[in-house]
Amino acid sequence: MREIVVCGEALVDVVQASSVPTYPDRLPALQPALGGGPFNVAVTLGRLGSAVSLCSAVSTDTYGDAIIAALQAGGVGTGLVQRRPEPTSLALATIGDNGAAQYSFYVEGTADRLVQTPETFPSTVSAVCFGTLSMVLEPGASVYESVLRRSHDDGRLVVVDPNIRPAVIDDPDAYRRRFASWMDAVDVVKLSDEDAAWLGAGPDGSGAATWLASGVSAVITTAGADGITVTTRDGTVTVPAPKAQVADTIGAGDSVVGGVLRHLDRIGALSSKAVATLSLEQWRSTAEFAGQVAAITVSRPGADPPWASELASD
Repeated sequence: MREIVVCGEALVDVVQASSVPTYPDRLPALQPALGGGPFNVAVTLGRLGSAVSLCSAVSTDTYGDAIIAALQAGGVGTGLVQRRPEPTSLALATIGDNGAAQYSFYVEGTADRLVQTPETFPSTVSAVCFGTLSMVLEPGASVYESVLRRSHDDGRLVVVDPNIRPAVIDDPDAYRRRFASWMDAVDVVKLSDEDAAWLGAGPDGSGAATWLASGVSAVITTAGADGITVTTRDGTVTVPAPKAQVADTIGAGDSVVGGVLRHLDRIGALSSKAVATLSLEQWRSTAEFAGQVAAITVSRPGADPPWASELASD
């Protein structure tokens, strides 16, 4: 059995509507929802039917208990989750008129930042995925970086989605350099077009060509309604986004990552070697499937990825 481990934070999104309340002395209502990029990726994979676990530190507070329950309900293994007494991280999400979310974070002294280095993963783990706040905020970021390199050395497929949140990156140029330094240990990089622009603005000129030269097999870039582009050393393929009535974009990119990994799992390509030999047509099929997954997620509020039964092709 092939297993996937997703490494990184689980938190609570506190979602605020963009509409102005009737009374000027009142703020819009807030709605808590479970989230965090790695959490969303893991739940996407679990709902789609892959064997998946989350490697993280989760609070023992009420929100932490809810996170564990949601993971288990979504088919995500929690054996690699460390429970800690510190509080759960919060992300305040404001939804714009176009459905896009803007975030501010409350992450000082929270449980997920204090993750400890896990034991070596079982031999059944074929792929490990990293991203978002967990690759930025110390001391956890250094822990996850060590796991990333260990996973690469162990011959596992390594996937990174930086999911850039400028509000938590104190030194952008230092982060760009650090991100570039991972590329010799990464097989697949997933970016939004905003991520690509932010990273490409760095002084080292990092970009798809540089990362591919470092050893990355595929760079996957999402551009909302303009679809998904996959760039490999063999060329580039772009697939249009399926039509969708957008409720909001929370979890859209995470659903793409989950969809990509699920499709690679289905076609027996959960390895560094297999991904390196995929044709552009195979990447096209992978991107099309991931787009279908994301289209369902954006059609309903919050990060609510589909179950396998909701996808005709799974």
